[in-house]
Amino acid sequence: MNKATVAAGIIGISIIGATIVFARGSNTPAEVASVNNVTVMEGKQIIDITAKGGYAPRLTSAKADMPTILRMKTDGTFDCSSGVTIPSIGYRKILPSTASTDIEVPPQKAGTTLDGVCVMGMYHFAVAFK
Repeated sequence: MNKATVAAGIIGISIIGATIVFARGSNTPAEVASVNNVTVMEGKQIIDITAKGGYAPRLTSAKADMPTILRMKTDGTFDCSSGVTIPSIGYRKILPSTASTDIEVPPQKAGTTLDGVCVMGMYHFAVAFK
């Protein structure tokens, strides 16, 4: 192996590593705790999640045993995060590029986590019911 091949390999691995770090986002516990994306209206909790280049916030805490609406918001979203899958409720849909899409979620027991993922498996979000 020559030095050019080794250098190219190191650069390639560095680029892949940086891509993975930036794709995951930060969402430190302090950032997650400060997010206020849950409102209660007419006996239902509404959880706002933005889909564009991933999902924000990536982690939400919500009340258990309460009807829930996941409100997926897109604004010029043309990446894989527009394709949402939530296996535990059998949901799979391609969201419109710019809109607000409501997903009905039946009441969840305390300790349950509702996981969502994009169609490529790159981006994830979770709602922890407490």
